Amino acid sequence: MKKLVISLVTTAAVASALAQGTVTFNNRVVGVVVAPIYGPLGPNDTVSIVGNTSAGTPAGTADYGGRPLLAGSGYTAQLFAAPGAGAAESSLQPATPTTTFRTGAAAGFVVAATATLQGVPADAPVATLQLRVWDNRGGTVTTWAQAEALWLSGQIAAGKSPLFNVNAIGGIFNTPPNLVGLQSFNIYYIPEPGTLALLGLGALGLMIFRRK
Repeated sequence: MKKLVISLVTTAAVASALAQGTVTFNNRVVGVVVAPIYGPLGPNDTVSIVGNTSAGTPAGTADYGGRPLLAGSGYTAQLFAAPGAGAAESSLQPATPTTTFRTGAAAGFVVAATATLQGVPADAPVATLQLRVWDNRGGTVTTWAQAEALWLSGQIAAGKSPLFNVNAIGGIFNTPPNLVGLQSFNIYYIPEPGTLALLGLGALGLMIFRRK
């Protein structure tokens, strides 16, 4: 009997080490985490805002200035993760699945799912996570790599949450934890390089004018 118990424990430990960790992909769990995601005010909105409002959980002081809550399948949300606390953003790997946003009174909140964290072992004590969101152009932009290239060239709005740590990652022994530590943010546009150059020239011209 003792050998059987040891064998079962060993098998479970090996399975846990080989399996990938899981979390509950949901940014609205009443009393635990309430962190809706906002859109830009318009195509010229290059302002990035991060942090919960007074209605968030935990409550914060951020003001999104009338920016709309994201809604519908036109926006994609995906978690990225790496094992350990305080991992570098460059080490984060995409989790599956991606998801989209609810509508109506639930706008700003993702269609909940259980996310599997690539590279994070099941039952890991802690992992570093980040939520990334982008305008998927009617479902044609399916990966963050595509989205980031378009975002950096000023063609779509996108955004990223601050990094946050989640404890007791799901697996064989742990149930998938909630995204405690996630904060609200908005998606926004990055000015095209040409626009930045014009802004720079304008600032230079203003400095020269003031010196004269």
